[in-house]
Amino acid sequence: MRAAITDQRLEDGRIRSGHYASNPGDLHGAFLIPSPYGTELKIMSSGTGHDADGWEHVSISTPRRTPNWAEMCMVKNLFWGEEECVVQFHPPKSDYVNHHPHCLHQWKWLGGNFPTPPTYMVGPK
Repeated sequence: MRAAITDQRLEDGRIRSGHYASNPGDLHGAFLIPSPYGTELKIMSSGTGHDADGWEHVSISTPRRTPNWAEMCMVKNLFWGEEECVVQFHPPKSDYVNHHPHCLHQWKWLGGNFPTPPTYMVGPK
């Protein structure tokens, strides 16, 4: 994650009161920002605090549907650089946690470079 939130869209949508309140510039917090597809994205960021356990994490949800690929890419680029690897996991069913029916998560491991398959295995460039 960047050293601080620098995108004005996030600062404009930062929740500043109540349980999820955070201060301007904080990496952690809750944000309500417009999607380019006409809905509101709710983003929760863990930041890089002592309780991160080696992971950076954001959750992304909308009120009525699961976020689409373009929305997930937009959020990824709000919190991380274009060349950083961020992943979505499909854990074993016994590890599922579902507090919101339309929520997806992005994770960045802080322990080094996360392994990725060679691009030719995904498809031609």
